[in-house]
Amino acid sequence: MIRDVLRMGDPRLWQKSLPVTNFKDPALKELLADMRDTMAHLDGAGLAAPQIGVLLRVVIFGVKANPRYPGVEDVPDTVLINPELKALSDEIEEGWEGCLSVPGMRGLVPRFHKLHYKGRDEKGLPFERTVEGFHARVVQHECDHLDGVLYPMRIRDFTRFGFNEELFPNSDLPPED
Repeated sequence: MIRDVLRMGDPRLWQKSLPVTNFKDPALKELLADMRDTMAHLDGAGLAAPQIGVLLRVVIFGVKANPRYPGVEDVPDTVLINPELKALSDEIEEGWEGCLSVPGMRGLVPRFHKLHYKGRDEKGLPFERTVEGFHARVVQHECDHLDGVLYPMRIRDFTRFGFNEELFPNSDLPPED
């Protein structure tokens, strides 16, 4: 089922989410199905449970030829529950980000270039990955939602934040990073 996505300003987006403790709960399976439907409907690169009003530490992400993110590398479809992230270097890169909770806008956001993340999949099985570039950016963006952080809160230069049509006249999207 496609759910409404909360928009910036909704106080639920500022709250810290709780860990999932019961991986056999049918409500978790339903939540994941709704998140997948909602993300696909909106052409999102990822979605965090708090964005649809569920304060659990659950994110999904994945990108394959997404019209909202042209020219970026594929990111595998992933369910990441109770994530832990660790930057693998101090290297920071700025890249354009958008968000389903901040529709129609983009901002230049600093993120760690390379990181290691681990967590559980939808069955509760542990897994981990080392990633970089756009994949690392997506993971950091989605996991920020679990701690009540939206990407505009990370922007350093607000001249690089605004509505898509103002920042990128004659185009819906920013140029590739």
